[in-house]
Amino acid sequence: MSNEAWETLSNQAVGFCGILYFLALVAHLWQWASLRKVPVATASRVAVGAGAGRSPRRTADAWTEAEVADAAGEDTRRRVAMGERLGIMLTVLAAGAHFVALLGRGLAAEPARVPWGNMYEFTLSGSFFVTLTYLVLLKKFRLGWLGPIVTGFVVTVLMVDVIWLYQPVAPLTEALNSYWLVIHVVSAVIATAAFTLGGFTSILFLLKERAERKAKAAVPAGDVDPVDGAEAPVVRGYLARVPDLVGLDRLTYRLHAFAFPVWTFAVLITGPIWAHEAWSRYWNWDPKEVWAFITWVVYAAYLHARATAGFKGRNAAILALIGLATLWFNFIGINFFSTSSMHSYA
Repeated sequence: MSNEAWETLSNQAVGFCGILYFLALVAHLWQWASLRKVPVATASRVAVGAGAGRSPRRTADAWTEAEVADAAGEDTRRRVAMGERLGIMLTVLAAGAHFVALLGRGLAAEPARVPWGNMYEFTLSGSFFVTLTYLVLLKKFRLGWLGPIVTGFVVTVLMVDVIWLYQPVAPLTEALNSYWLVIHVVSAVIATAAFTLGGFTSILFLLKERAERKAKAAVPAGDVDPVDGAEAPVVRGYLARVPDLVGLDRLTYRLHAFAFPVWTFAVLITGPIWAHEAWSRYWNWDPKEVWAFITWVVYAAYLHARATAGFKGRNAAILALIGLATLWFNFIGINFFSTSSMHSYA
């Protein structure tokens, strides 16, 4: 195939994977909408994450989606199961098409290269790794409830990437023509993907905490669950079907604990080594370098506070989101607000 044919294939694959991601989003929304007919007292008991126990009393963190659907009948159970399977299957297919888009982009260059030559390609790769990380962790941490958010996020990012960031295929700049590109970028995008998922869970934590606080204030004292006498559910809708606050907080910490050493390797080890190879200096006070270090400091503070002071809950979620804001500002914002960055290609 010619370079032009590979570039065309890449562009078509981007469009195709965008359609698949959108269909996966619709399937997940259908899955959750199917549970709207379940009585609230039962619907609030959807599985809440890895490690949910099984107890005779069936507390709010011990029910699976299948058990909840059972309470509403065979038709609902079938729709919920079908929506979940369809959403995951479409996400897997979309990730495959996404990978083809990256592969075609790299093979379209002369000579063939890794698909990390400009902001369009970096964004295409970053969104792919968000999906890949979600799929890898899906079964281990029972992240099916995160499907609508991940697919919606990736669809949005791809739209922005195609409409505003697209650039034709071109050879790598001299600074990028190094094997350190692969080492540095792979570690950076893996960390970015995990931090992004951690940001999603932090947002959900804050939303669910607020919803529970408001709902508890509206529930009369002594109101009980008509099924087993437990306290009446305080959260409705989608938030009732995500992990409880303890589960969300624990999952957020695990994602950040994984991502931080990977980000450290990318920012404080491979980045300076590559900078010295390309520009003869380990540190250049470039805006991208400075903001990458700021991101490292914020996440270091987050993990240090959690490890030493029991820093959990709402304050921890807010600090995690501050870290995510610095991360994405460094990734995209610097390109629009700085004219002096030597990393303007990324």
